[in-house]
Amino acid sequence: MNLKASKIFSAVGMAGLLACGAGALLGQASGGSTPQMDSGSKKMMKSPDTAFAIKAAQGGLAEVKLGQLAVEKAANPDVKAFGQQMVDDHTKANDQLKSVAQGENMTLPADLDAKQQAMYDKMSKMSGADFDKAYVKDMVKDHEEDVKEFQKESTNGKDPQIKSFATQTLPVLQSHLDKIKGIHAKMGNGSSM
Repeated sequence: MNLKASKIFSAVGMAGLLACGAGALLGQASGGSTPQMDSGSKKMMKSPDTAFAIKAAQGGLAEVKLGQLAVEKAANPDVKAFGQQMVDDHTKANDQLKSVAQGENMTLPADLDAKQQAMYDKMSKMSGADFDKAYVKDMVKDHEEDVKEFQKESTNGKDPQIKSFATQTLPVLQSHLDKIKGIHAKMGNGSSM
């Protein structure tokens, strides 16, 4: 199998694994140009860089969708402003990652995974102070995880384009983490969230 086909199959296989049973995602990731993979696709997923790119793409999509909810449903003006920043910054990062993926002949997922969709559905039913607390708590946790993953990729990545994307995006994620921790501290007034 040539390198291009291997990357496509890796992306398709990983997208299917990350879909957590959302079979539609595998069909989208394959784009119809490659055969759908069965359970053997797990063995074909060799590239941590591809896995990182797929996870980053889904995480970026979740940040945008949840940010849109924050703009609409948050009561706290800092939370609304942070939500808008998530929409702006993660839309830009998602576009950069799409460009990298196209250059690598990788197909990224176009939808949230099952866990992210469940979080979105839960938060979409909230508003005001309840929404603010849940959103801020989720954003702190999510950005702590993102910073770790992007640090790992920027240090250990083998694919130069994906590694470069991680390195360029990391300072933005770190600033998001600092900002949301500040909002969390301001809102918390000493209470746990």
